[in-house]
Amino acid sequence: MPEVTVNAQQLTVLCTDILTKTGVPAADAHLVADSLVQADLWGHPSHGVLRLPWYVRRLHSGAMTTHAHVEVLNDLGAVLALDGHNGIGQVLADYARKEAVTRAMMFGIGAVSVRNSNHFGTAMYYTRKAAAQGCVSILTTNASPAMAPWGGREKRIGTNPWSIAAPFGETATVVDIANTAVARGKIYHARQTNMPIPETWAITSEGAPTTDPAEAINGVVLPMAGHKGYAISFMMDVLSGVLTGSQHSTKVHGPYDPAPPGGAGHLFIALDVAAFRDPQDFDDALSDLVGEVKSTPKAQNTEEIFYPGELEDRAHRRNSAHGISLPEKTWMELQELAIENHVVTHR
Repeated sequence: MPEVTVNAQQLTVLCTDILTKTGVPAADAHLVADSLVQADLWGHPSHGVLRLPWYVRRLHSGAMTTHAHVEVLNDLGAVLALDGHNGIGQVLADYARKEAVTRAMMFGIGAVSVRNSNHFGTAMYYTRKAAAQGCVSILTTNASPAMAPWGGREKRIGTNPWSIAAPFGETATVVDIANTAVARGKIYHARQTNMPIPETWAITSEGAPTTDPAEAINGVVLPMAGHKGYAISFMMDVLSGVLTGSQHSTKVHGPYDPAPPGGAGHLFIALDVAAFRDPQDFDDALSDLVGEVKSTPKAQNTEEIFYPGELEDRAHRRNSAHGISLPEKTWMELQELAIENHVVTHR
């Protein structure tokens, strides 16, 4: 399918304008738009602007509120428990990030839980921010059912992604993964581009392998690393749903469904590097670790070894300079949203 190349700044303005016309406050609208465009800049279109129409539908239905109301349930200094009352996931996750970092600077560690939230985009958007503030950070979330428990054939467990980031010079070492063989958004992206998927990604609702993204969406996404991926995802639901007091398992609803409240939960943990060791010593040690990894003798057909987060940094530089390539279908859906909301589109 043909692609459309769009300037990142203009794309952010377009998405921000659409959200403000939907009733989202300007600052929150920009945050959401920036998180989506940033995912595209990092080379992760599965969590990019293709999700904006889903968000808008949920805002229109009232399943997700335009104005965030954050209620403090418990404040113990280093620990803060919040209720997001169905607010926008990005707004609530970033609020948790700010609070966790602030508390980490005071106590060495800050742990913030959020209940009754929604999908927040890519997790590394927030952990990278915390890393830039001098913290090693961990962010977990749960999601709507996508995989079956190991040995089962019905969706009962979400992809439940998580991210860990650490400050590294002017950037970060960072991992952001779902616990399935692939993020569900990549299957939606394959459907957008009319491309087949590998047989190892999902099975149909009848339990048969498939390369059809539409059948995969209606079927079951396979866990990464077999039973290990299932077990990790289960425990992420414990941290994100059970511990926070939010929903869990089949009671969580994703951005693909326009009507029900999301019920997603998040847990953000920030660790102030300076509370553990001198930040320069930390950076030197991490630089040594990165050097050890990148200097490893390469296997056959390997041109370069990367540290976690390096590929995203390179993609960001490339796409910032040359523009973001969007599937034509995604661009058309954004244009339709813009027309509906009387927003002028630019490329």
